[in-house]
Amino acid sequence: MPKTRNDWKDSFIRHLEFERRLSPLTCKHYRRDLDSLTDYCDASGLERWRDVDAEHIRAFAAQCYRRGLSSSSIQRRLSAIRTFFRYLVREKQLRASPVLDISAPKSAKRLPENLDADRMGRLLEIRGKGPLVRRDRAMLELLYSSGLRLSELTDLDIGDVDMADRTVRVTGKGNKDRIVPVGRKALEALQDWHRERAGMANIDEKALFVGRGGGRLSARSVQARVDYWARRQGIDSKVYPHLFRHSFATHLLESSHDLRGVQELLGHANISTTQVYTHLDFQHLAQIYDETHPRAKRRAKDRSS
Repeated sequence: MPKTRNDWKDSFIRHLEFERRLSPLTCKHYRRDLDSLTDYCDASGLERWRDVDAEHIRAFAAQCYRRGLSSSSIQRRLSAIRTFFRYLVREKQLRASPVLDISAPKSAKRLPENLDADRMGRLLEIRGKGPLVRRDRAMLELLYSSGLRLSELTDLDIGDVDMADRTVRVTGKGNKDRIVPVGRKALEALQDWHRERAGMANIDEKALFVGRGGGRLSARSVQARVDYWARRQGIDSKVYPHLFRHSFATHLLESSHDLRGVQELLGHANISTTQVYTHLDFQHLAQIYDETHPRAKRRAKDRSS
């Protein structure tokens, strides 16, 4: 009996899980995007994947736009669909992909938010004692010191930190490992937390950061603790875990101007992903230029007009 449309979708998700070894969350997002295309096919009377052509994909993208999806969301959906049809071609279910020449409307690049060095320093000046305070201080210091993603932080096991070498082994996107340095302040905070962790963690727990119950700390719990300390430290803007990564990249690039080095530390596969931080750096340089260059400085009456 030939495979149905949903059978091929399930087969593709298994391919992502076991051949490409993508994370469960990534596979969930792929399935959700493909489900949206399936709904469109149902409404359009398209029973087989081979019935879908380029015009159908364009109409699907237009429908997404009319329903209020952002350009980036449509781009993500099309990327998932493009990967799926490439898989069908590989499996000899199609001769060619209908998504090859389809593109989503371009979205304006949003510059990553970041905390300046002074506010970041104030946020990290966490005072107090006790296991929870020491754990939180270590988490926040490590997020900023090493530019970790939230999932990378919560996935850390106790053996991933090399205190002697001052490094941490991180498993990033696509299960790719990288070794990143740990700064002095973060190392001190981690040493303090190590002494407290034994009294909190379950006997067989490998996680570096644990909650009150002794098990691995969840991403949501980290988010809640970051928000708590931001309010406690008087930070007047929204603070979330990924903001530490943006601030890490921005501050490092402003000081070093080494784009390739920052790319390696962040674990970006493509340098174009890292290049967004150069726009932040250029804004800073442009401001200095406008304020200091004799031929660029604007007179007071010009600024007020």
